[in-house]
Amino acid sequence: MMGHSHAMTGAIAWLGLAPAFAALPLLNESSRFIETGIMASALTPSELIAGALVCAGAAMLPDLDHPSATIAQTFGPVTWALSKVVAWISGGHRGMTHSLAFAVAVGFGAHWLANTYPIGRDIMVVLLIGLALRAIGIGIPGNKTGSAMVNIGLTAGLFVVFMSLGVGYAWLGLAVGIGCFIHVVGDCMTERGCPVLWPLAARWVLPWKIGIKTGKKFEQKILAPVLSVAIVGLLFWRLAPL
Repeated sequence: MMGHSHAMTGAIAWLGLAPAFAALPLLNESSRFIETGIMASALTPSELIAGALVCAGAAMLPDLDHPSATIAQTFGPVTWALSKVVAWISGGHRGMTHSLAFAVAVGFGAHWLANTYPIGRDIMVVLLIGLALRAIGIGIPGNKTGSAMVNIGLTAGLFVVFMSLGVGYAWLGLAVGIGCFIHVVGDCMTERGCPVLWPLAARWVLPWKIGIKTGKKFEQKILAPVLSVAIVGLLFWRLAPL
């Protein structure tokens, strides 16, 4: 799948699944309890939206093993060089990073970071929001510098808005884990499949796969609009009662 498809499926997964996990201790923001004396048992509208963006960005992380992927190109030479290293360690594209083990490890790592180093947590949130915006194509066509500036401005603005709304990030690890996992599920719907149970080399292809060919007409002309409508529908469904 292409980057925008992964990002949109990440947002859809979050909007569809997050409310069901809202009562878990993992999602209860302890700082909110200290300030108000009330333990939160549900995500606020702003947390739901922030989580959708973070999950969309996290859905790009497995492709860090591909130097030509959107994520490898997002932050210039830094992410490109990191991608080359990850590709070498993971054994090439659709290796270690396209597995359940990777999704779980990165999810728990993000959860630990969110609870241990607030600055590191904020940096991760900003980077993932930036990745999400880059993946869905927000920018100036044909102008890389202009697009980068638009991305930076929107990312910074969204982060400031989320801060002003008191968004907590106890859910960060879950959003990152879901994003990575939904990426793997998406690629298992393509012809090549993924080594879901890495380090076992066997590639999994979903039995109900529709044989998506990355970047072809079906993904760009049919799948992308369907995913866009699904996101709008889920947002309306989740936020309308609030």
